[in-house]
Amino acid sequence: MHRYVLGRLLGAIPTLFLIVTISFFLIRIAPGGPFDLERPLEAKVMENLNRIYHLDEPLWNQYLIYLKSIAVLDFGPSFYFRDFSINELFAESLPISIQLGLSALCLAFVVGGTLGVIAALRQNRMTDYSVMTAATLGVTVPNFVIAPILTLTLGGWLGWLPVGGWNGGKFVNAILPVITLALPQVAVVARLTRGSMIEALRSNHVRTARAYGLTTWLVIVVHALRGAILPVVSYLGPAAAALLTGSVVVETIFGIPGIGRYFVQGALNRDYTLVMGTVVVVACFVILFNLMVDLIYALLDPRVRYD
Repeated sequence: MHRYVLGRLLGAIPTLFLIVTISFFLIRIAPGGPFDLERPLEAKVMENLNRIYHLDEPLWNQYLIYLKSIAVLDFGPSFYFRDFSINELFAESLPISIQLGLSALCLAFVVGGTLGVIAALRQNRMTDYSVMTAATLGVTVPNFVIAPILTLTLGGWLGWLPVGGWNGGKFVNAILPVITLALPQVAVVARLTRGSMIEALRSNHVRTARAYGLTTWLVIVVHALRGAILPVVSYLGPAAAALLTGSVVVETIFGIPGIGRYFVQGALNRDYTLVMGTVVVVACFVILFNLMVDLIYALLDPRVRYD
């Protein structure tokens, strides 16, 4: 197991290298620059800025400088937020995005998994049809539509919840963005759980467990759900990486100072280092959670071994 984990981590190095390389040159090819304003800066000021941020050097040399900096986990200075480095911005925003995404992930897993199991146990009945109809709506309606609806109804008309801001992570401020993030994931988890649960309930080992006279609760939770949850675990790997590194739309709509909102601002303002730092962080989370999914697979399914 340890050799497998070490091999996966070492194999992630060339993957990250390719991601950094492609992202670096793509963002530099895009038109515009970090200091292009409606009122152009004076030539001397522009020259000094380019010299400070090494933008006056050849592109290949800028690339080597950036590789050296991220090798020591230094994402460099921000071109737009000039009083802060990217590390400082991430130290402030990443915990917020992780808190928001982790809450949404737990909510999606619990609620979606429960609805999927209920739908599977009531297959082809009104409960099943209701859950699948709601799940279909949850998948098809994007979160940039869900967010304004929740804001308008629960925050504007009823006045139950604040419609924006983080306010130090208070519970009431997190309710609307967490629900907005979780609803599409609840729908996907419910559909995956239902399909795999129906298949698990018809498997031979579940029939054997029922023949031994085990209670319905033990058959469902211990025997059927353990195998049915595997497709959900596979989906939660990349979903967790996306949620925990921040949702661009949700954080922008609700005014949450997370990493997703900084990514939007960095892209609009051609903040090269901010965009690159976000790409690297997201890539690391995707690689890490995919590895965690593989390890969880081995715990849930005794047929899977990485020795």
